[in-house]
Amino acid sequence: MFAISGHKMKFMSAACISRRGVLFNCDCTELFSAIKNSSIDMIFCDPPFNLNKDYGTEVNDSLKDKEYLEWSYSWIDECVRVLKPGGSLFVYNIPKWCISFGAYLDQYLEFRHWIAVCMKNTFPRGRKLYPAHYGLLYYAKGEPKTFHKLRNPIPVCRHCGGEIKDYGGHRKKLNPKGLNLTDFWDDTSPVRHRKFKKRSANELKPIIPERAILMSTNPEDVILDPFGGGGSTYVAAELNGRYWVGSEIGDCTPVIERLSENGCLVSGEVGKPIRDIFEQYEYMPDEKVVNERYASVAVQKSLDALVGCGS
Repeated sequence: MFAISGHKMKFMSAACISRRGVLFNCDCTELFSAIKNSSIDMIFCDPPFNLNKDYGTEVNDSLKDKEYLEWSYSWIDECVRVLKPGGSLFVYNIPKWCISFGAYLDQYLEFRHWIAVCMKNTFPRGRKLYPAHYGLLYYAKGEPKTFHKLRNPIPVCRHCGGEIKDYGGHRKKLNPKGLNLTDFWDDTSPVRHRKFKKRSANELKPIIPERAILMSTNPEDVILDPFGGGGSTYVAAELNGRYWVGSEIGDCTPVIERLSENGCLVSGEVGKPIRDIFEQYEYMPDEKVVNERYASVAVQKSLDALVGCGS
């Protein structure tokens, strides 16, 4: 089993290995402690929003504002440290926290965009406006080494198939590949229906990390997502030819199931681009790995399923 070590932990084994990535069942600070400086091409962060959601016993999503910001600044500092020069950082959160995150990040990275990500099917909250978007902060470590312009298909009515917008006399001049992607994304509602979810909490729609990945990286680049959640970032990276590494402090089963459904799981060695980002790693028998969380019933069941998949 592939295992890593950092100054905050003894050797810790991977929860699962895919064709292009590796997931660890740990706190993100433990994973960060094992990663070299300036080794990651792109980071996507979708942390808990501190809205008193249930993410399991390992996560307190109801901190005082000061505590939440102090915790957030600690992992943001680590993101800045491990990001390569020219690398990109995306942070997804509600506007309340994005404002503070942006002010903090302005000290270390170059601001690129505040992307408004449409949030539909919500409800009014007291004496405030109807909240209709999340923020996706996009920063770079200096001049971005990679930036690809993306295009969306021209929107059409899902009932009649006709184009929704009237482009007047300019319609013939539109690029046949679609419209330029802007900093307002209105096709990205959270995954709320249990039919499509892998866990009880809301999940990130895969198109969000996928756009960030395609915009700011090239094939073979290494992507980090320290808040695994339902695994959307990892699958997007995998299916688009990027390497990835991630952590999830809670149950890793949803991530493993999503990777399995997309044909990404393997049993074998971790790719060299992934091995190269770690300060220390080894291949060792499972019984020599010291990690209490790794021995949890939920993760062990996931690993048993992975072994069966690869046999």
